[in-house]
Amino acid sequence: MRYIKLRDLTVSAIGLGCMGMSHLYTGHQQAENESIRTIHRALDLGVTHFDSAELYGPFKNEVLLGKALKGRRGQVVLTSKFGLISHVGKAGPVDSSASNIRAAVEGSLARLGTDYIDLYYQHRVDRAVPIEDVMGTLTELIAEGKIRHIGLSEAGPDTIRRANAVYPVTALQSEYSLWTRDGDDGTLELLKELGIGFVPYSPLGRGLLTGKILSLSQLDQDDWRLSNPRFMDGALDKNLIVLKEVESVARQAGATLSQVALAWLLSKGKDWSAIPGTTRVEHLEEDLLAVNVKLSPEQLNALDSLTQPVGDHHTAAQMRLFDRENSLSTQAGR
Repeated sequence: MRYIKLRDLTVSAIGLGCMGMSHLYTGHQQAENESIRTIHRALDLGVTHFDSAELYGPFKNEVLLGKALKGRRGQVVLTSKFGLISHVGKAGPVDSSASNIRAAVEGSLARLGTDYIDLYYQHRVDRAVPIEDVMGTLTELIAEGKIRHIGLSEAGPDTIRRANAVYPVTALQSEYSLWTRDGDDGTLELLKELGIGFVPYSPLGRGLLTGKILSLSQLDQDDWRLSNPRFMDGALDKNLIVLKEVESVARQAGATLSQVALAWLLSKGKDWSAIPGTTRVEHLEEDLLAVNVKLSPEQLNALDSLTQPVGDHHTAAQMRLFDRENSLSTQAGR
């Protein structure tokens, strides 16, 4: 395993996104012991970065991680998120009021079985609460020893700059992959300027970039991808054709599609830690081998200029929660 720094927080270059073990995806109903086996295998292979949120389940994923990491807490960087569940009765899904943040962190600490969270993210920006106030509450939690680092998720450049002026932001978590390039709007350049690390989620395009999803029939009826634009209205068949461009590079590199997609991400920044999600040990082992894949400049250029998929990466309703002026727009070909 390779290790990088998100500002001054050392993590594995590839972490484990644990959401799919408890929430939304095919496989989340599998036996708990199978998910724990995957988490333990990740630990054995040098993964130190484990990502969760109170929303996942809800709550079930944090409980799962707490069980899996019992006795091994000191080996890991544990992350969670607040703000997409209101514990204090606010209408709507977004709540970053001080009272809600405090209720959220206490719940997460109890479920995770720990007395501190290494990296605590605002899950989505709350336009009703100034980011300066949010950061003020979070810095109080740092002083109290309940969290150690602050992160933002799907925040736009103005919010990031304002937050970082109050207290150093350790990482931004946003979707980014061969097929999702929202951060190229200037956000990634701002992270470099401010010294903020980057955690790309869904680095394998919700499974599309693995080449293992060939039919919607492979997905459970409650799998939320069935409502995702890239899987709907014939988009999957069209995107499997687009995927052939990645397959060409993978053949040249002697690697799998997943490994190429992750190796491309790791080439982008020394302070990037991708968090692919899986419920299965064999897929985990495949993904982690991406740290050994060396892509040539020509291969990297080919991947940089890939045709983008049909359909956006979120629904319009989900995109409205993103903190970007252009969050409802789509790139050409998406």
